[in-house]
Amino acid sequence: MTTHILGTGRSGPPPASVVTDLPFKPQLVRAVFRDVTSLHVSRPAAWAAASVTRTVLTEIIDGARSAAAEEARKRLTPKDLISAIDRNVEVEVGSAWYLHSPTFHGLMGELRNADGALVSLRERRGTRTPSGVAGAHRFEAGVRRLLGSRGVRAVPAMVRDLDGIASVFLTDLARDAARVVREGGVKRFGTVGLVVPGEPAPALAPPLEDSLLALSTRRGDGRTVGGDDVLAAVTMQLFGDLRQRAIAEAAEMTRNTSVN
Repeated sequence: MTTHILGTGRSGPPPASVVTDLPFKPQLVRAVFRDVTSLHVSRPAAWAAASVTRTVLTEIIDGARSAAAEEARKRLTPKDLISAIDRNVEVEVGSAWYLHSPTFHGLMGELRNADGALVSLRERRGTRTPSGVAGAHRFEAGVRRLLGSRGVRAVPAMVRDLDGIASVFLTDLARDAARVVREGGVKRFGTVGLVVPGEPAPALAPPLEDSLLALSTRRGDGRTVGGDDVLAAVTMQLFGDLRQRAIAEAAEMTRNTSVN
């Protein structure tokens, strides 16, 4: 028996206070979805995706803020972003952005082809710019609002990187939500395994909670991305405590916005 978490149907307009709290507006979310799928996007799906993106960016900003605070700074710089990711592997999202940002060039390491020749950064990027990277500029206003809500400012390069990470993450989330609709459920879950050379492999991760497993079997028609589909996509994109919090906050926000 599956446990239904979010409805996929349409509901009345959300309370103004709830929408105001979302730095990434549902209209922007729908624009991102249109870049990757022709499926209809329900209101709960747009609200859920906006909420999840806010949760992820908030975690990154808070980690960068802690790194800056160690140097008594309130203005975030790209090195604070690097510190946030180094300290919390759960926030290493939107990785397609890393090839397009000077902040991460020194961290990508060398890549060689089958003949041993060094693969240039241009070759690694490919000939086509991912839609999430191309559309990153759309997120600047939301990023600045989120920074302000956390009591910090950021240099332009840091804002650019947060733009890119948010855009690429939401694009990947939209793509996976559409895949959930097409495939009728989740085929994989986001996981991470850390292995130290010379030490035995860690034990297998604990089984997923029933609330997450419930998302693996889809309900609804095959033409609409619903709220549950977005949450199912979250299980593919995120892991650990961040995944739990993102799902819980999106579910709560969607419940609130479903009240006329």
